Amino acid sequence: MSELHFWGQVLGFVSFAIGVSTFYQKDDKRLKIMMAIFNVNHMVHYLMLGSLMSALSSVLSASRTTAAIFTSSKYVAYIFIFLSAVLGYLLADSWLDVWPILGSAIGTYSVFLLKGIAMRCGFLFGAACWLTNNIIVGSIGGTLLEVTLICFNLFTIYRLYLDGKALSTQNEQG
Repeated sequence: MSELHFWGQVLGFVSFAIGVSTFYQKDDKRLKIMMAIFNVNHMVHYLMLGSLMSALSSVLSASRTTAAIFTSSKYVAYIFIFLSAVLGYLLADSWLDVWPILGSAIGTYSVFLLKGIAMRCGFLFGAACWLTNNIIVGSIGGTLLEVTLICFNLFTIYRLYLDGKALSTQNEQG
């Protein structure tokens, strides 16, 4: 294993730590801020592992997440999805490069157009794409991250569901 690859794997574990704290957030704005930071770290991680398409998708994810903090415009979402598709088409080396593109597109749709439980369900589908990508590119931290994020996301969805149920019960009693 080269030194660059070794340090890339180390950054994958840093992404693991940032990612876990990101998807545990119940507050949508805090989640988006943490996600932008996570995606910048992940971009460097993928570059060090030699996966240009994964790094590019991470840059687009960081950019779209930052934009989503300030707007929920479906037109901005569609611009980022279009950019992902075009850049993916122009730069993909094989059909395997579709996974980070799909993960990024699903994440873009989710972060811009969905909220609460629905947004986190979208993140589940995106995580499945990124999990596939991380296995393909050999990202140990990234693979562990996506498996963990899927579990944490399911747990957060459950917590949000219980919060909504409790609020509904309070409204019925009040």
